[in-house]
Amino acid sequence: MNIGILTHEPFYPPSGGGSSQAIYLVEEMVRRGHQVHVFAPQSDQVAELEAKFQIKLHPFTTWQMGRNTSLRNLKYLAYPFFLKRLVQKTARDVKFDVLLAQHAISCAAAGGLRQSLDCAVAMNFLDYLTGYFDSWPKYLAPPAIVNQLKKFELSLPIKYSAEGIFTISDELADLFQQAGYPEKKTLPIYYGYDGALFQPTFKTSPTPLVVMHGSLDHHHINEFGATALAQVFQKRPDTRFRFVGKRTDALRRTLEMLKGRIPDTAIECTDFVPYADVAKKIHDATVGIVPYATSTGAQCTMVAKTVEYAAMGVPMVCTPLRGTMRYWGHNPIIRFSEMNPISFAEKVLTWFDETPANRQAWGSAASEKVRTELDWRPFSARVVQRLEEIHRDRQG
Repeated sequence: MNIGILTHEPFYPPSGGGSSQAIYLVEEMVRRGHQVHVFAPQSDQVAELEAKFQIKLHPFTTWQMGRNTSLRNLKYLAYPFFLKRLVQKTARDVKFDVLLAQHAISCAAAGGLRQSLDCAVAMNFLDYLTGYFDSWPKYLAPPAIVNQLKKFELSLPIKYSAEGIFTISDELADLFQQAGYPEKKTLPIYYGYDGALFQPTFKTSPTPLVVMHGSLDHHHINEFGATALAQVFQKRPDTRFRFVGKRTDALRRTLEMLKGRIPDTAIECTDFVPYADVAKKIHDATVGIVPYATSTGAQCTMVAKTVEYAAMGVPMVCTPLRGTMRYWGHNPIIRFSEMNPISFAEKVLTWFDETPANRQAWGSAASEKVRTELDWRPFSARVVQRLEEIHRDRQG
């Protein structure tokens, strides 16, 4: 097949979260003999990356794109229009069989191309993007606008007659089905990780170390997290805290809230860490945290952080997010708090006194679980197999 992958995030190096997935999907497509065209923001190393991955890379260079670029949300809204033009230009010389869109932003572009390019479209919802805006400051995400965006995102597969969708959780799959999209065309795929990079060391810090990693946006860390961490430090002043990720506006705001409550010497901020090096920054955590405030987006995800913590055998605490709870169930490696920061802090503190024997036994079992179910290689094979089925069905 000729496959076009559309994404709003740089292809390589991955910037974290959903962007990590694309390179493994591409490798599986190429391994199975497909011709792959990647449409993504990319300003350098184009020739080198084409040779490395055996693909054709079509860089979007009209403006800078990325999780931390200025005027990000406005650029995201305009991006699908310009992305469509980039794909249409390539389609003059290439007959695409399938377009795979990563995230809702690119799904809008791919859907608009389906009829004119006469190709199948598959939409990969690595989160319920607009649903996260529920927990953003209202001056950044006015509720009336957010509600319209949420409805629009759920309508995309129906609006454009997508041949199939992938979702990060069963919870998100349910929402699309409630919106009218057929269950038989929906495949929950959860979230993967690189088993070669994330392996347990069981070399836990001798003093309590609370770690959080990721893109650290407003829906990841905010007043909820600040209150919980301050409560942890109040009860255990020997605790250290490590944020692994870019010093975003949301993280800066959180650190400001912690001024006078936790000394600067107890907080480490690594700034951006490449995906390949994240494991080195989380392996010694006493506990990994997912202090997401409630939002439709948070409830519908299966948080990637939990997969990577589990792969490292690191115990974790998470707010009661339905999509994540449905995947983990009663697995002892993860403790779910109530949806309030005091409960969250109490759950974090319980891990400080857990026996090393239990930590290692539960950590080993969790690491094996995600290795078997969610390593990027078998994960990618499931996705590409489904794309091949979509192509065969369309031909038939």
